[in-house]
Amino acid sequence: MAERNQFDICVVGGGLAGGLAALALEARGFTCAVIDAQNPAAMRGQGFDGRTTAISYASARVFKRLGLWDGIAPGAEAIRDILVTDGRAKNRFDEGAVSTFQLHFDSRELGDDQPLGWIVENQLLRETLFDAIAAAENISMLAPARRASTHYESAQAVTALEDGCEITAALVIAADGRFSTLRAEANIKVNQWRYKQTGIVATVAHERSHHGVAQEFFLPSGPFAILPLTDNRSSLVWTERSDAAPAFLALDEKAFQKEIENRFGPYLGVLEVVGGRWSYPLAFHLAQSYIAPRLALIGDAAHAIHPIAGQGYNLGVKDIAALADVLLEARELGLDIGSEGVLDNYQRWRRFDSAALALGTDLLNRLFSNDIGPLRLVRDIGMGAIGRVAPLRKIFMRQAGADLGKLPSLMAAEH
Repeated sequence: MAERNQFDICVVGGGLAGGLAALALEARGFTCAVIDAQNPAAMRGQGFDGRTTAISYASARVFKRLGLWDGIAPGAEAIRDILVTDGRAKNRFDEGAVSTFQLHFDSRELGDDQPLGWIVENQLLRETLFDAIAAAENISMLAPARRASTHYESAQAVTALEDGCEITAALVIAADGRFSTLRAEANIKVNQWRYKQTGIVATVAHERSHHGVAQEFFLPSGPFAILPLTDNRSSLVWTERSDAAPAFLALDEKAFQKEIENRFGPYLGVLEVVGGRWSYPLAFHLAQSYIAPRLALIGDAAHAIHPIAGQGYNLGVKDIAALADVLLEARELGLDIGSEGVLDNYQRWRRFDSAALALGTDLLNRLFSNDIGPLRLVRDIGMGAIGRVAPLRKIFMRQAGADLGKLPSLMAAEH
């Protein structure tokens, strides 16, 4: 007979979304099982994922309220300013390469010494989440463990593992990424397309301080972002045409660094690429439903957007915080947390907001990732207009901070 374990919630996927979801729900008094096929020890390694994540200031409130920020803060670099520039040349300092319009977002306009967000290495986020999960009394981390099946009954969902263990819960949360098998098994359709772009990620050490300035330079192949890290380092997020990216990734260290220098320019002084290079194809998808019987989708299982605005993970954080509020309210009312009515409240809260931001970033990428004269003129005029109107700048900064719309309690500002 299979070993059977009873929890309030079963989270499938123990990454940055699933781990945070379990901690947020445990803080609301729910018992959680977290299932992940990967070994947590392997996921802690630098070689597992060398990327960085932009944490908006509203998302940072979640980490602070869950007691996680103290572990993250020493490795989190505050974003004090964002500079957005339009360009067309391979070397952005060639004559005529740079638009005369540069959009500057200054965090001081928000007041209260509030950064626009923080850049954090994924390795540090994972280590912080895993340490907190290990210390949590009401979370069981089952990893490495492979899910064999999940079937949904009238009053519960039963997830079977390949080792014979069965997890019984009122609700299953799909945090298993953009290729979510739980989503597919629930026959949830997805609106999706692939961009003809690849994201190249590397870390660069530099001679001079970045002073907390994040730069995003728009080239015809896609945005080139320089994101501030601790210790005089920056994270490079380079969007390149998919047909050209393999050639750049195949360059030797000296040639690759030269390409980086061409794009950085001299403002940070002498550069050195440190660590490895990572690449991933860029794609868009939006689930047509975020819920199914006793199933809720969060993070990349629900949506994946272009990284042009650095909002992908923050969308998932808002999913988690909203779901925690919905489930807590349901339990206080004596309702079944996996019922259709309860889950529909979560979907109504999150789906429109996610779709609006996802489609907005898609439009931005299409508008800026080209060198078409009329479009270039329109976007430069738009950047100039936003730059001259303070209320518009503040709206864009609050959007970047994930601080617009109906905010869950974990994300709301204290008054």
